[in-house]
Amino acid sequence: MGLNLDRIGGVYMLPVILALIALVFIGQPSTWATLTVAGLSMGMMIFLMASGLSLVFGLMDVLNFGHSAFVSFGAFIAATVLAALGVWLDGDSAFLNFIALFAAIGAATAFGAIAGWAFERVIVKPVYKDHLRQILITMGALIVAEQLILAIWGGVPIQVHRPAILTGSIILGDVSIEIYRVFAFLLGLAVYVALYLVLNRTRLGLLIRAGVENREMVESLGFRIDRLFVGVFMAGSALAAMGGAMWAGYQGLITPAIGGELMILVFIVVIIGGLGSIQGSLLGAILVGLMANYVAFLAPKLSLASNMILMMAILLWRPWGLKPAVKG
Repeated sequence: MGLNLDRIGGVYMLPVILALIALVFIGQPSTWATLTVAGLSMGMMIFLMASGLSLVFGLMDVLNFGHSAFVSFGAFIAATVLAALGVWLDGDSAFLNFIALFAAIGAATAFGAIAGWAFERVIVKPVYKDHLRQILITMGALIVAEQLILAIWGGVPIQVHRPAILTGSIILGDVSIEIYRVFAFLLGLAVYVALYLVLNRTRLGLLIRAGVENREMVESLGFRIDRLFVGVFMAGSALAAMGGAMWAGYQGLITPAIGGELMILVFIVVIIGGLGSIQGSLLGAILVGLMANYVAFLAPKLSLASNMILMMAILLWRPWGLKPAVKG
């Protein structure tokens, strides 16, 4: 008799099961707790990037391979703003620390939204419902964006400064938890709650979901569905840039290749979670973050392949992903 997940919380129990299995193999509770917190924070940052792609991919049926460009630009814009506000970052004032931090995240997010609007109008709009051309044109746009980053910031790795208030760790017994990881987790959680409420508890979310199911019906009621979809694309691009900004502070050192490197994990999360599903993106991101940290500790040589193996195992079990918004 197999384990019936539906009776004990459904697929939402998978991260708990993964964590318990890891505890058995790791053995040391303090090490396990540190890795678990690191995995959760990493998962939340990946969720910020993946949720945007999932919205665009699942709700608009757009294969946007240029999504990583927004991640890269978000990282570099945030790093630039933090460098310009270095005096505020290093001071003892928590208020100025947070002003500098949110200025960097806000600048990256705003750029992502504006660039997303231009990207949708110029690049994506002419190729709606043509997946092959979407892949080709967004890949071309990605190459152009990467060259722009090289032209503006150069190819030398850039160091990213963290606010003084987010440096250091919290010590709980034998467990050490980085303060920045806690902040990343809380920010990702706040974004998830906001997205969930907008899509499931507001008239705007209802119109977006109705437009995906039956565009003609929504337009016959007098609503401009194309404007709604532009807003979705802008939101997805803004989330990608926000995720890039947070990842820049997490890594501490960024290169123009940051977006391309992260897109592998982002696509894995979207596929694992299910297209168009915010809950699925969150679940997939947490699984990927935990798996990456546990395997990197237990078997470093398998760390790169671990999430690919996770994706294959889940797709063999649930071909449409863990919590897909739509099937087929």
